[in-house]
Amino acid sequence: MKVLMFGWEFPPHIAGGLGTACYGIVKGLAYNGVETLFVMPSASGDEDQSSARIINASDVAVDFLEELNPNTFLEKVQFLHIGTNMLPYLDPQDFHELVETERKRQVRDFKLNYGQKYKFSGKYGSNLLEEVARYAMVAGTIALQHKNEVDVIHAHDWLTYPAGIAAKQVINKPLVVHVHATSFDRSSDNNIDTRVYDIEKRGMEAADKVITVSDLTRNIVINKYGINPDKVVTVHNAVDFSSRDEMQVERALKEKIVTFLGRITFQKGPEYFIDAAAKVLKRCHNVRFVMAGSGDMMNRAIRHVARLGISDKFHFTGFLRGSDVQKMFALSDVYVMPSVSEPFGISPLEAMRSNVPSVISKQSGAAEVLKYAFKVDFWDVDTMADQIYALLNYSALSHFAANQGYDEVNSLKWNNATLKMKQIYETLIK
Repeated sequence: MKVLMFGWEFPPHIAGGLGTACYGIVKGLAYNGVETLFVMPSASGDEDQSSARIINASDVAVDFLEELNPNTFLEKVQFLHIGTNMLPYLDPQDFHELVETERKRQVRDFKLNYGQKYKFSGKYGSNLLEEVARYAMVAGTIALQHKNEVDVIHAHDWLTYPAGIAAKQVINKPLVVHVHATSFDRSSDNNIDTRVYDIEKRGMEAADKVITVSDLTRNIVINKYGINPDKVVTVHNAVDFSSRDEMQVERALKEKIVTFLGRITFQKGPEYFIDAAAKVLKRCHNVRFVMAGSGDMMNRAIRHVARLGISDKFHFTGFLRGSDVQKMFALSDVYVMPSVSEPFGISPLEAMRSNVPSVISKQSGAAEVLKYAFKVDFWDVDTMADQIYALLNYSALSHFAANQGYDEVNSLKWNNATLKMKQIYETLIK
């Protein structure tokens, strides 16, 4: 069995958990006898190809081996361009004229670019929507090139859904979309990006199966996007620790350390962590709090810490990657993930693998599978502070949570998760 998989990033060049999850998935699929052609917008050439063949979309010209001419392709792939400026207040006639003008522009631009390569950045910059659209265009070419060897198409998160749709439309193979997060996780219900929501919904509707990383996410897909529950399946994430060595670090400080590690954004609940820190520091002085990460709420978080008068006990490290993440966990005594909405959340698994007891929000997918993590509603700052205090001051409790948590996360393997994915594939290609 062979899968044509569309992703956006792949180790060692990653900006978040999506690339790490994709790496674990292709390794697990290989263990279960599934070959993967992994497509990404911009490959660097140093990606690990022991478990998957990497296809660099930047090296692929928009060319269809004379099997489809541009007009036929445009008829099949109805989703090529996403406008970066949406105009919500148009009357029906104006809207029709706008759509027709845009359609003609697409055809003109496509013919001009036919046979050309597009150099993707593979980043998350201001032209992201344009890259998503062009990625879909190149995906059609890649699908045609491999149509006789591919059994199923698998697309990860909204960035690749248009690519998955394009591939399905030109080679008529089953499509699986993998929901790692939704618009409702990235922002509040009243402030979602409608352009991204529309892409997500279209991808889910076009898919033959939708895989979600937790039951929490599955419920959002069903209730917020109106997707038939029969085609939405939960496969919980795992963590690949096979290449990770135990890290020993020498601590320069005598104080204990409580860590938040993640994007400093609304979704991750940084302000709840800061409020809990202030409450703990009123009762316990032999502790420092660390916020490791970056994001659009960083300056606001720094000001919040200053207002509470805890700056001398609170540290911001900026974004960490690779071995620095491991080092941070090795230095920590407690890890906290107070996410407002977390589709899964791999970081507490990584912390527990480093023998760090963890406090996580009940509003996370990880809470569905972690028995030995302390769980709290993200908004319940008093309880969160009590749990942090207990883990810092009662060594028997801390050792129990660390030891049991270590054994628990080591049982959550990608080999088991991807076996479920293989079984999903099999139901679609019979």
